Amino acid sequence: MIYLNIILFKMAIIKSITVKDIKLELGELIRRIRKEHRLNQDELADALNISRITISNLELGKNTTLDTLLKVFLYFDKLDNFHEYIKELARNSSLESLY
Repeated sequence: MIYLNIILFKMAIIKSITVKDIKLELGELIRRIRKEHRLNQDELADALNISRITISNLELGKNTTLDTLLKVFLYFDKLDNFHEYIKELARNSSLESLY
């Protein structure tokens, strides 16, 4: 939870955030959570029934699917936090382009 809060704080204070920035921050978050759970990429990939390359790409901020991101959050019991943030964002912010 603390890592997600750090990322969300960074997003809030940086007005010129881009999609690439978010992908990189999310990738770093996933890497930290994975390491916190003492898993390597192969172990996480096996647990989620996806390839190690998919995990690597996610952690590097490369293109990945929303399904993959949500699977990882669910596996680490972070999906509720992510969902709450999305709901809060939808309620409280004006939408600006990230591109």
